[in-house]
Amino acid sequence: METTLIILKPDSLQRGLVGSIITRFEQKGLQIVGAKLMQISPELAARHYKDHHGKPFYEGLVRFMTCAPVIVLALRGIGAITIARGMMGATFGSKAAPGTIRGDFGVSNSFNLIHGSDGPEAAARELELFFARGEIVEHARAIEPWIYDCSGGRPE
Repeated sequence: METTLIILKPDSLQRGLVGSIITRFEQKGLQIVGAKLMQISPELAARHYKDHHGKPFYEGLVRFMTCAPVIVLALRGIGAITIARGMMGATFGSKAAPGTIRGDFGVSNSFNLIHGSDGPEAAARELELFFARGEIVEHARAIEPWIYDCSGGRPE
């Protein structure tokens, strides 16, 4: 199992899309193991987007991410990072395929609704930024054998 960070950006909340987006992840079978509503500080945004510092879009990105509350999620599942990123779709809503979150809900190339960790190292770093010790909660789900084939002794 792997855990990934998802941020439902200010435009998701302002447009009332949070429930629709979270529902998609749950229906896919990903498990919510952490969730909170928060206002990202400029300092946290700078740490989160440190790799983009100095790029032309950086200042606008930090301003956008700190302008209104966000929902941060920790999602767990086999291949959670790849699955979540596939569900999100291409970065720009105007180029995202129908059936993806950005393809179905987004048209802007600036406001792209959602962030998801792009790999295991990024997920570990980002989860530490947004969740304190004890805020990610491991818990068993009765539906697990209906999501993953466990007949071989381990989920697949």
